Amino acid sequence: MFELESILLFLGLSWVLIVTPGPDLIYVLTKGVANGKKAGIISAAGVVLGILVHTVFAAIGLSAILQTSATAFMVVKLVGATYLVYLGVKSLLSSGDFNIKVGEKSSYRKLFSQGLLSNTLNPKVALFFIAFLPQFINPDSTARVAAQLIVLGMLFATCTLIFLSILGYFSGSIGIYLNKRKKLANIIQYLSGAVLVLLGVRLAFAKK
Repeated sequence: MFELESILLFLGLSWVLIVTPGPDLIYVLTKGVANGKKAGIISAAGVVLGILVHTVFAAIGLSAILQTSATAFMVVKLVGATYLVYLGVKSLLSSGDFNIKVGEKSSYRKLFSQGLLSNTLNPKVALFFIAFLPQFINPDSTARVAAQLIVLGMLFATCTLIFLSILGYFSGSIGIYLNKRKKLANIIQYLSGAVLVLLGVRLAFAKK
C-alpha cells in the first residue's frame, strides 16, 4: 500500500508534530495535574477519539475529491500547502506563549467528553488532516484513497495515544518541568513550525 520510505517519513514527521506543545498537549497536562494520572490518560483517550472522527471525515471527503479530477487535486493541494505554511509561520511567531495553568477538578466522564468535543468540533483539526494526510498517499497503489487515508489517520492517532497517555500518567512532573524550562518548549515549537512550513512547500510541488 505504502512505500517504506514514505511511511517512515510520515511516522517521523507525525512524532515531531505530536510532541510539539499545543492545545491537546496542554489539555492533557492540565487535566492530569489537576485530577491525577488516570484523569490524564482518560483525557488523552478523548482527544484521540476526536482525531479518529476527523480521519473518517477526511477519508470520505478527500477520497471523493482526489479521484474526481486533476483540477480538484490541484486545488486541494494548493489550499493544503498554504494552510500548512500558515500554521508553521504562526508556530514560529508564537514562541514564548507556552503556559500551563491548573484548572478545577472534573469527573472522568467530563474529561473524556471535553477532550473528544474539543477536537471533533475544532475546524482547525479538520483542515490540518486535509492538508497533511494526502501528502503520503500512494497514487499507484491498488488500495483505495479512502483506505490509505484511514490507515494514515489511525497510525497518527495511535502515536498520539501513546504519547499523550504517557504524558497524562506523568503529567504532574512533566508540567512542572516544562513550566520551569520554557526554552525547551520554545525549541520544540520552533522545530514544529519549520516542519510545517517545509511540509507546505513539499505539498505545493507534489505530483499526483
